[in-house]
Amino acid sequence: MIIDKWLALQAAIPEAATLDRVRALTAHPAFSLANPNRVRALIGGFAQNNQTQFNRTDGAGFEFLADTVLELDKKNAQVAARLTTAFRSWRALESMRRGRAEAALRRISAANLSRDLRDIVNRSLDAS
Repeated sequence: MIIDKWLALQAAIPEAATLDRVRALTAHPAFSLANPNRVRALIGGFAQNNQTQFNRTDGAGFEFLADTVLELDKKNAQVAARLTTAFRSWRALESMRRGRAEAALRRISAANLSRDLRDIVNRSLDAS
């Protein structure tokens, strides 16, 4: 549990280097995509608790989450779907960020997805 807390804290730091740190931590020996608690702590902590870095103007936060969700969907569809809910407010973003978030969602949508993930992605894209 201490490792989970530490990962979540690392992911929540609102500075430009955080995304690189989170990427590096995915290779840490204590992290595994097979461990849902670690995934929620690191990836979920970044996408849901670090709005400044997840919603970066360059779209790198959205792309990182899309890459991770696509990989994770094959291992744990429920966790992948839950992480994807970080995109739920993409329509409220300013136009540049909104376009990048939508592009990430459409890239996820184009893949062969589990039913759980497809449901969340479709709801996110279809919501008005």
